[in-house]
Amino acid sequence: MKEVPLAVDLDGTLVRTDTLWESVAALVRRDPLAALALPFWLLRGKASFKSEIARRVEIDVSLLPYDAGVLRELRHQRSEGRWIVLATASDSRIAERVAAHLGLFDAVLASDGVNNLKREAKAQALVERYGEGRFDYMGEDRHDVPVWKHAGTAYVVGAEGIAAEIESSGKPVQRVPREGKGWWPLARAMRVYQWAKNLLVFVPLATAHLLLNADAIEGAVLAFAAFCLTASAVYLLNDLSDLQDDRRHPTKRSRPLAAGDVSLGTAAMLVPLLLAASAAIAWFLPPAFGALLLLYLATNLAYSLRVKRIAIVDVFVLAALYTLRILAGAAAIAVPVSHWLLAFSLFAFLSLALVKRFVEVSNVASRDEVAVAGRGYVASDGQLLAMLGTASAGLAVLVFALYITSPQVAALYRSPAILWFAVPLLFYWLSRVWFLAHRGALHEDPLLFAMHDPASYATGLAIFVAMLAAT
Repeated sequence: MKEVPLAVDLDGTLVRTDTLWESVAALVRRDPLAALALPFWLLRGKASFKSEIARRVEIDVSLLPYDAGVLRELRHQRSEGRWIVLATASDSRIAERVAAHLGLFDAVLASDGVNNLKREAKAQALVERYGEGRFDYMGEDRHDVPVWKHAGTAYVVGAEGIAAEIESSGKPVQRVPREGKGWWPLARAMRVYQWAKNLLVFVPLATAHLLLNADAIEGAVLAFAAFCLTASAVYLLNDLSDLQDDRRHPTKRSRPLAAGDVSLGTAAMLVPLLLAASAAIAWFLPPAFGALLLLYLATNLAYSLRVKRIAIVDVFVLAALYTLRILAGAAAIAVPVSHWLLAFSLFAFLSLALVKRFVEVSNVASRDEVAVAGRGYVASDGQLLAMLGTASAGLAVLVFALYITSPQVAALYRSPAILWFAVPLLFYWLSRVWFLAHRGALHEDPLLFAMHDPASYATGLAIFVAMLAAT
C-alpha cells in the first residue's frame, strides 16, 4: 500500500557494513589513544557511546558500500509515491548525512544519545508514530524480528531462512534478493594468497643446508604457520584502518571489508583469535622466534597506523618486515644468519618495496590525480622512486657477488664458482621487474606478480639449480 510508509534499516540493510564499527575504526586511526576511552563511554549506555564517537569523527557517507538491490527497490518505491523512512540504531548525525546524501527519505528515526533505537525500541518508535501494522519495514537479520512483528509487511533483504520463518507465522513478506558469497570473501580479507610471502621463513633452512633435517623442517613449518596467522590478523587490522582510503582507490575498493562483503565485526573478532592461535604455535618454538614474531607484529601495527603515510620511511619498514621473516625462520631452527644474507635481503626487498610504490604513483599520474591516497607520495615522485629502486636492485646483486668471493662460501659449497651463474639471473629478474613496472605491466605487489609469472619461476629454478650444483 502506497499510503503505508516503508521504514528501512541502515546497518547491514541499506549499507553492507556497520556504521558504528566504521566510526570506531576511523576514530582509532585518527587518534589511537582514543581506544582507551571507549570502554568508559560504553558504560554510559550504547546510545551515549554512539553519540560520543559520532561527534568526534565524521565518516564519508558517500563512500559507504550501499546495497544495489536495496537502492533499486527504494527508488522504485519512491517513484510510486511511497513515503520512505530511514529507521536506524545508528547515531542521528550519521543517519541524517546518509539521508541527505541519497535524497530518498522523507523522515529519519535514529539513536539520539539517550535512546538506542534498536529492536523493541525501534518497533515502539515506529508504532507510536505510524500505528500498529501501519508501516512496512525492511531489514536483514534477527535483530529486526521485533520490528517485523509490528509491521504490516516484512521486507527481508537476503536471509531466506528468516523470511521463511516470518512467512510461516502469517506475516506478508517481500523478499529483496542479496547474493551470498560464502567463505571466499573472508579468505580474501585474510589475504590467504599472501601467505606465500611467509615462505621466506624457509630461506635459512635452505641456506643452512638443512632441507633433509626433520626437526628443522618441523620448526620451519611451525614458524610459517605462526607468521601466516599473524599476517592475516595484521591485514584485517590494516583494512579496518584503511576503509575510507580503500574505497577511494580504483582497485582496493573491491576488498572484502571496503565492499561490505565481510562484516567489520567479524573482522574485529577474528584479529584476537588469529593472534592467540599464532602465539600458541610460537610457544613450541625458541623464545627468540617469539620475540621476533612480536617485533614483526608491532612493526606491522606501526606501519598500518602511521608509518605507511611517511614517504621513504614506509619502504624501509616494508623491506625490514620481509627481512624479519628470514630472521625469524633462522630463530625457529636455531641457526645463525649470515650478515651477507641480511644485507642482500634488505637491498632486494627495498627495491621491491620501491617498485610497489612506483606502480602506485604511476597509476595516480595516469589518472591525472595529485597524490596517492593514504600514502606520502605525489604523482611527480615516480622518477625518484625508480632511481632509488634500481640502485637498490644493483646493490643487492653486488652484495650477492661479494658473498660468492667471501670465505664463508668455501665452508658451505664445494664448487662456489658455479654460484656466479646465479648473479646474471638475479640481475635479470630484478631488472625485468623494473622494466615491466616502467611499462605499466606490473601488479602493484611484485611478489604476487612473481607468483603468476612463468619467467619468474624459470629464473628461480635456474638459480636454485646453480646453488644445488655448487653444493
